[in-house]
Amino acid sequence: MKYNLTLPVLISIILTGCNSMYIKPGTLDKNQTIFADRGGFTMKRSIKEKMEERGYKVLVGKSNGGGLESFNDDDYIDVNATNTMNARYVVKVSERREWFFPIWCTFNGFWWWNFNVSIADQKTGEEIFSWRGRGCANSSLNKLDKALDKLEVKNDKRN
Repeated sequence: MKYNLTLPVLISIILTGCNSMYIKPGTLDKNQTIFADRGGFTMKRSIKEKMEERGYKVLVGKSNGGGLESFNDDDYIDVNATNTMNARYVVKVSERREWFFPIWCTFNGFWWWNFNVSIADQKTGEEIFSWRGRGCANSSLNKLDKALDKLEVKNDKRN
C-alpha cells in the first residue's frame, strides 16, 4: 500500500512545482487603471474578472501580442503602448492548451491551465509581476489572489 501511493504523490509534487513567480511588493495602486486585451481563453478572461472583483478599473482593448499560442521560455509579449488607453498598468496573458489534464482538476475548477502572466507599470517601465505557471483553475486563482495581496499598495490610515 505504501508503494501504491508513492507514484501519485511524486507526480503531484512535480506538477505543483510548475510555477515561477516574481512579485515586486507594494507597487500596484488600486486607484489606477489597468489595460488588458479583449477576449480571453481561461486565465486571460479570469484575471480580468478577478481584478474587477477586487475593485480595479480594467480597460479592455486590443494590443499587439498575447493570446492563445505555443510559447517557450524565450517567448515575450510585445505591447504597443499607444494601444493601452493611457492606463497606468498593462496586464498581458499568454496561454497554451494543455493535452495533459489531471483527474483532480475535476474537483478543483475543472480546467487545467498553462500560462504566462505579466503586469507592467507604464509610468516606471518596470515589470512588477510575472508568473509562469500551470495548474487547476481554482488553485491558480487562489495563487493570483495571494499574489495581488502582496502587490497592492497598502494604505496606512494610522495618521
